[in-house]
Amino acid sequence: MQRYSDVDRDSGVVAYETGADFIRIKFSDGTVYLYTYSSAGTHHIERMKALAMRGDGLNAYINEHVRKAYARKEK
Repeated sequence: MQRYSDVDRDSGVVAYETGADFIRIKFSDGTVYLYTYSSAGTHHIERMKALAMRGDGLNAYINEHVRKAYARKEK
């Protein structure tokens, strides 16, 4: 996983991993969520990938648009 840069230092996201049709996101409590095209939709996954690379806005986007649309939760 890549470290999430969190430019504003206000996010619960600490790392992420992307693939062709998914993004895995690790939060500060150690929980990892897998979001896929199938679970959250192509548009949301691609937007989350862009925010992850930018290092800003990912946590807010998740809370507003895809909070429970994950395919799997890992602890």
